[in-house]
Amino acid sequence: MSVSYTFWGFQNANLLCIPVVIFFLGGIAGKLASLGRLQIQKAWSATLFASTTALIFALFFCGDAFVHARAMTHKPRIDSLFRVGSLAFSFRFDLVSVLMLLLVSFLGWIIASYSRAYMCGDAEEGRYIGNLMWTLSAVSLLVVTNNLLVFLAAWILTSLTLHGLLALYPYRQAAVIAAHKKLLASRLGDLALLGAVVILWTQTRSFELNEIARHIGAIGVVPASIHIAAILLAVSAMIQCAQLPLHGWLIQVMEAPTPVSALLHAGVVNLGGFMLVRVASVINTTPAARELLVVGGCITAIISSMVMTTRISIKVHLAWSTCAQMGFMLMECGLGLYGLALLHLLAHSLYKAHAFLGSGGVVKQAGAGCLTHRDSSGRGGALAPSALAGVLIAAIASIFWAPHHAREATSLFGIAIVGFAIAGVLAAAFRARDAAASLVLFLCAVGVSALYFGYEAAFEKVISAAERPIGQPLGIVTFVLISFALLYLTQGIVRRDPSGRLATALYPWFYAGLYLDELFTRGTFRIWPTSTAAQLMQRRDVLQPFSKTGVSK
Repeated sequence: MSVSYTFWGFQNANLLCIPVVIFFLGGIAGKLASLGRLQIQKAWSATLFASTTALIFALFFCGDAFVHARAMTHKPRIDSLFRVGSLAFSFRFDLVSVLMLLLVSFLGWIIASYSRAYMCGDAEEGRYIGNLMWTLSAVSLLVVTNNLLVFLAAWILTSLTLHGLLALYPYRQAAVIAAHKKLLASRLGDLALLGAVVILWTQTRSFELNEIARHIGAIGVVPASIHIAAILLAVSAMIQCAQLPLHGWLIQVMEAPTPVSALLHAGVVNLGGFMLVRVASVINTTPAARELLVVGGCITAIISSMVMTTRISIKVHLAWSTCAQMGFMLMECGLGLYGLALLHLLAHSLYKAHAFLGSGGVVKQAGAGCLTHRDSSGRGGALAPSALAGVLIAAIASIFWAPHHAREATSLFGIAIVGFAIAGVLAAAFRARDAAASLVLFLCAVGVSALYFGYEAAFEKVISAAERPIGQPLGIVTFVLISFALLYLTQGIVRRDPSGRLATALYPWFYAGLYLDELFTRGTFRIWPTSTAAQLMQRRDVLQPFSKTGVSK
């Protein structure tokens, strides 16, 4: 067995391991502090220095990638740090990797800076620092590696280090149960991913993502084992993204510190979507896997959106929002819109980090007004804005999107979804009594639409040739469009008449989350309970708050 090392060189993909190592060293400082061998203030100083340094390197890599963007889109840089026989510890330097690394480094820097004041004086500060930095290190390794086996290891390590953050306070029973549920769900996802890795290796004799994509592109008839691997990859991504009915842990981890919620919702939970972008060459071979993503993601997005409207807790409201957004992102991957999914991932991560870290300010704002209000517009008030939105979006799409997707049924998806999204803005423009305000709202709708399609076109170019989008049949796209049209109509009716027959009929069911998590909790804890859960399972009043409010007080 031979071992060889390669590192130095300005345009060497191995340089991407630098932020991984920096975050890991920051975690060691936290571990030393938890053992009493390092002062906590020095540990925080080391943490902030590490996160700042990692961010600087990520910015440098991102600038380098955009300078060589055209060449990288066709052939990303792939270098091996070392080889053990035929097994290479390789890194992938392309626009997707550096954008994700920049996102992780930026979020790590923000969360570490926020945490220093938030965790000041906490007895678990040292352990918190260690798990936070090691989670960032594992996620950084996951987004830059080109080796599927290393990807699997980083995937599992991310789950384990995150578990240390979610269960930071073992005396909080709700936190222990939620973290245990996350651990159980993650192990199912790990098994699915492990099965896919084994199958892909047996078929291609390689763990390298670029080699797997090349091999699949070269074969004529795709064997059944590749189809099974694609379905397993889709299942693993859906579990990681907390899709129904394995979503309860995402709603119930609010006992963890707020920066942990920001890290989870803005970063870790999005990794399923990133994995699908990386293995798009495998997913595209299997219509069943893509349909599973579309149907599962669509159902999760719709149900979570409805449940979200019943919540008054800011953090739980945001958690259900994350669940819905993850379903939407997986649905985009199933439709073959990987560039759009990547854009969604980055935008959602930044928004959700800001939302969680600023949740205290949201509570103050909510206290100054009503969370809901009766819509006083006429019964047909939403029809005109919706029609105008459709015409407007179609015009904008003909400029930005049509050249790329004119012959694909998926083009209807983007046009309709954005049309539904801006219909509310246009409705407000119609209702505004001030002509200037109406004009501003109308221009905002036009601007947002243009930005959406413009960014989508730009991110489609970021995706490499092996990850290019492919269209879905008209039937599955029609299913999605009808589903979201019904969601839009239902929410409009409920908002207009919160005390009406439809609202009162739906509210109990969606307030309970359709009881999906309660069934999952009872079933899994009978198979693999924790000591805390085993004691609490005897009490009927424990699981009920979990399925309804999302937290137990």
